[in-house]
Amino acid sequence: QAQLVESGGGLVQAGGSLRLSCVASGIIFSRNAMGWYRQAPGKQRELVADITSGGVTNYAASVKGRFTISRDNTKNTVYLQMNSLKPEDTAVYYCRAARGLLNYWGQGTQITVSS
Repeated sequence: QAQLVESGGGLVQAGGSLRLSCVASGIIFSRNAMGWYRQAPGKQRELVADITSGGVTNYAASVKGRFTISRDNTKNTVYLQMNSLKPEDTAVYYCRAARGLLNYWGQGTQITVSS
C-alpha cells in the first residue's frame, strides 16, 4: 500500500528557511513524478513545485527563485527547500506521487510564516 509521509513543517519568521521531506513507500519511487502542493485556509490546493522521474523541475511563479525541489531515489525521498519565506507561504503542504493514472497524497504538514 502506497504511503507518503511529510515532515519538516513548523513555525518560522518571514525571511527564514525550512526544508520539507517526503518519504514514500509502497511505490516504485524512481518511476513516479513527485510534487509539493499547498492549501491555505479558504483557498484551493495549488501546485508549488514538481519534479519528473527524470529530474526535470517545475515551479509556481510565486515560489520560483526561493524554493528548490529535489529527489533522492536511493532514499525514496523528495525534498522542498524553502528560503526567503513570506507570510503568504503559510499553508498546509502536501506531497504527491504520480505515475500514469495513479496518484497518492501525503497527510500534509503545516507551515506558518510569521511577519
